[in-house]
Amino acid sequence: MASLILISSPNACSITTGGNLRRSKHSTKNFYYASFGELKASQEKRATQTEYNHLRLQQSSLNHYYKCIEGGSTYQQYTRKYVLKAVPRPSFDFEPHASDPKNILDSVKKLLVAFYWFCYPYSMIGQMLSIISTSLLAVEKLSYISPLFFIGVLQAMVPQLFMSIYMNGVNQLFDVEIDKINKPHLPLASGQLSFRTGAIIVASCLTLSLWISWIVGSWPLIWNIGLCSLIWTAYSINAPLLRWKRHPLLAAMCIFATMALIFPITIFLHIQTFVLKRPTVFSRSLIFEVAFMSLYSIGIALYKDVPDIEGDKAFGIHSISARLGQKWVFWLCVFLFEMAFGVGLLAGASSSYLWIKIVTGLGYAVLASVLWHQAKIVDLKSKTSMRSFYMLIWKLLYVAYFLMPLISQGCH
Repeated sequence: MASLILISSPNACSITTGGNLRRSKHSTKNFYYASFGELKASQEKRATQTEYNHLRLQQSSLNHYYKCIEGGSTYQQYTRKYVLKAVPRPSFDFEPHASDPKNILDSVKKLLVAFYWFCYPYSMIGQMLSIISTSLLAVEKLSYISPLFFIGVLQAMVPQLFMSIYMNGVNQLFDVEIDKINKPHLPLASGQLSFRTGAIIVASCLTLSLWISWIVGSWPLIWNIGLCSLIWTAYSINAPLLRWKRHPLLAAMCIFATMALIFPITIFLHIQTFVLKRPTVFSRSLIFEVAFMSLYSIGIALYKDVPDIEGDKAFGIHSISARLGQKWVFWLCVFLFEMAFGVGLLAGASSSYLWIKIVTGLGYAVLASVLWHQAKIVDLKSKTSMRSFYMLIWKLLYVAYFLMPLISQGCH
């Protein structure tokens, strides 16, 4: 501190100390040099210390920088690892598409389509047309066709509609494993409907059918529903003394009794006695329908097992097709169908009206020709071809149902 003062005020020494000027100058000079040396050394030391501190500061900054870089790399790597781990994790958020009205509508459509095929629509349509056709057989005069008549027809159709679902459904419930081989497209066999759902549908339809027929109060209709339910339960259910479909003769008799006897007779009597309040009379037109349907129903009973021979053999159902061969049974069925159309042609020719003879004659002749032509091109090795012919059999029957009431007008 003193040297700094002396440097800044050189004359202060002489004033303060006094004495010999030379000595003073010499002393001042020596002191000056000494002080300057110390100052220079101090400055160099400070410069060195400053430089050293500066270098340390730079190194510290560099180290901090590198640490930051390393830390950033580590953070980025950690972030990348986190993202990779987070992507495949399942999300538990609510998914709005699950309740999308479009998806709900699609599910409802699929359920309705499955229910449609569960009901065997071709069989159901045939039964409804049978009711209409048979009801018209009881009409002897046009005055009989009234609102009361249509109500009577509706009273027969509604319980029989539910009975048709029961008849076809209960058969599928006990044929699920067989259908997986023979008819894998059916709702139960394909899994579109569960067994529980099918059982609920079947039980509900049986209950509704019996209840509605009892509410209507027509005894012919009650007998119709009661007999059909008993026969098709025995036909399908796998229980002791039941499962009649395993026996070819009993299986054919079930279909014959339903289509050729129960349906025509009970529906005819329902309209004639319950609706029109007329005495019980079996007309010639009813006898014609019974004869026609006897041949046609036996043909259907035999033919329905022709495409299913593989599954029937696998589960021990010895149908006539499995015993006698597909080709032999196929042409036997064609012969029965052609005979049924021949009965219709003869019945139409016996009518007292010329226009009925012409219409029914041409109609049954065309049906017989179409059947024969298609029978010749059926491939018995193809299930698709055989099932297509089976659908044709039902379609030809639909047309025949429309021709039957015309014949009845010339048979009364």
